[in-house]
Amino acid sequence: MTFSLKVENESPHRTIFHLHGRLDAQTFNDFDLAMLDELPRIPEESTLVLDLSKLEYISSAGLRSIARIRRTMRAHNGHTLLLNPQPQVRKVFDIVKAVPVNEVFSNARELDAYLDLMQRKITGEEPTSNL
Repeated sequence: MTFSLKVENESPHRTIFHLHGRLDAQTFNDFDLAMLDELPRIPEESTLVLDLSKLEYISSAGLRSIARIRRTMRAHNGHTLLLNPQPQVRKVFDIVKAVPVNEVFSNARELDAYLDLMQRKITGEEPTSNL
């Protein structure tokens, strides 16, 4: 299987990258090159969401690629969040503890609730009851 990437600009400060296939020793370079092109387009203090729902496999090479993305986003006061990892991919992250648990979300609703809470903390608003 190959790897493909789809970019979705959900809002000015949230970009979603949909990863498909396998992120391994044969495909990580394609991912890295695509990210070299895309990351400079993301504004400072933004959130980059990696949707992993279609990612079937990740190797240590793929983990290194994601670690580089996280470092780049942190350097620009941004965040990298992981969304919808398949069980086998989530297990890899759990084993190597590559990403803090509070940055991995099971679905979009969970992610939106987290982002809403973080924004409310900054603005001082009370959280809504559906969080």
